[in-house]
Amino acid sequence: MTFGAPYSECLPDVCDAAGGPGTVGHFTFAPHTGDSNNTAYEYKLATSTSWSAPISGSTVSVSITPRLAGTQQVQVRAQDSAGRWGEAEVKQFNVAEGQAAIGRWHFDDGAPASGVTTAADTATEGGTRYPATLHTTGAGWSSLARRGEGDRSLWLNDTSDTASQSGYAATAAPVVNTQSSFTVSAWAYLADGSDFRTVVSETGSDGSGFALYYSPSVQRWVFLWSWSENGVRKYLGANADAAGVPLKVWTHLTGVYDAQARTISLYVNGRLQGSPVALPDTAKATTSNGTLQFGRASFTPGTYEDYWRGRVDEAAVWQRALPDEEIASEDGLPDADHEAGVELMGAWNPDGASGTLLADSTSGYGRALSLAGGASLDGSAIVLNGTDGAATTSGPVVDDTASFTATTLVDVDSNALLTKPVGYTAQVVGQRGADGSAWGFWYQLTGTDIDPGTDTTVPVGNWYFGRLNTDGSFDGVVSDEAAVLGSPVRMTGTYDAPSGTIHFYLGPDENGADGTHPYAAVGGSGEFAAGKGYVGGAWGHYLPGAVSDIRLWAGAMVDQKQIIDIIGD
Repeated sequence: MTFGAPYSECLPDVCDAAGGPGTVGHFTFAPHTGDSNNTAYEYKLATSTSWSAPISGSTVSVSITPRLAGTQQVQVRAQDSAGRWGEAEVKQFNVAEGQAAIGRWHFDDGAPASGVTTAADTATEGGTRYPATLHTTGAGWSSLARRGEGDRSLWLNDTSDTASQSGYAATAAPVVNTQSSFTVSAWAYLADGSDFRTVVSETGSDGSGFALYYSPSVQRWVFLWSWSENGVRKYLGANADAAGVPLKVWTHLTGVYDAQARTISLYVNGRLQGSPVALPDTAKATTSNGTLQFGRASFTPGTYEDYWRGRVDEAAVWQRALPDEEIASEDGLPDADHEAGVELMGAWNPDGASGTLLADSTSGYGRALSLAGGASLDGSAIVLNGTDGAATTSGPVVDDTASFTATTLVDVDSNALLTKPVGYTAQVVGQRGADGSAWGFWYQLTGTDIDPGTDTTVPVGNWYFGRLNTDGSFDGVVSDEAAVLGSPVRMTGTYDAPSGTIHFYLGPDENGADGTHPYAAVGGSGEFAAGKGYVGGAWGHYLPGAVSDIRLWAGAMVDQKQIIDIIGD
């Protein structure tokens, strides 16, 4: 195996970094001296789970694209004329860090009503910075922001005052060269989906450029790439996979233009939507002379429209096409300690509460749980009768397709549970989709046993985190051991959107930690409920017991340490 540009083999005393994530490297595979019957080769990087397809030939040249920075390991093996694969040859090469963002706006520059009108560009790449100026009374700051407590975000036009619905923020000069590969991303909190709403755009006087926006026509997020052809503006969009955009939740959006591949791509919550969209041969990229706009777009030179209503946070632009792995990392908002940025979206603590409404006085998002049927507040918990008692709030509280963390304390009523048939499944808390469960915490009764200490019959069952399907099966994680009842149990679950995996904790201990748990997220806009579940188009699965300390965050806490630090017990 020999290396071509830009990478070189790591030697014992030198291992120079070159290229970068997403930068193609060229390699040649040939027989060792004395070998003459190589007929094909396979290769893989250490980060790959499978070998490449066989490449026929005695000597072959291949192009390999590393997705991560740092020291990478490439393996190659040869097949002889008898069809036998030989031992793998392993070599290392060093991938340089990719070019950093050329513009980054945290939108944490001012408190609400502070009068601050400039959002700093905190990127360090290049010598020019591009601060964004807030314009009109429809633009300001919000204390509800994606990184959580103490953070701020850009607030735009989320008001009934029509005179204050044309707010935006803009740089004074173009930030990204739209003729070359680029990536743009931002966190979006959409408060009103009744019209087109643009998160970020950059469009020149000839109509060329891009826009990342919500379209009510297709009810999807769209990354639009436009160009000028014979003086006529033309455009092509990459759309989100699923229709139906949830309102008043945080969603991560990323648009990518790959000039080499001549494609555009949209990522929602760190996941590629469909396949990259190929640009027509007539689409010729040009350098937009328009400034970067947060909260509006220009489709006719000199005029702006599609004003955003809601919040925008953590926006960034790169002058390259980011690979999937870097987009996934950006989605996690890691801090200096590699912990995920999380924003508390709902918190319901029944301590001292009474009546039929349990307010959220902590998160700032203001959703209250409404109690109905045989549900009551006893000053320390939501008490549920297991037949028709539940507490609900309009949803979603979190974007079901985005990374999130949920936790609660539950104390199941064993005596009431014994009146249920074996196989009965009750939801502790969860969120529903259009026709069924999106996700939830569950208890399933699997049988009964005799407690030798009291000589009484006790229920036997398991805890689950995930989705209960109409046929009674679960998608998710089951507790490692049978559920221990008789005292409150702390349950915590996380969903990591880019990897499509979930994790389940009982107390501080992860259950199912020996395996990976893929999870297909189901988007929806249905209620969040405590004490009942929505399966097969109907409510049921009522929980007998008590539920307290319900909290939900945007963002998936990364490990036990972060869970203990934030959640506690």
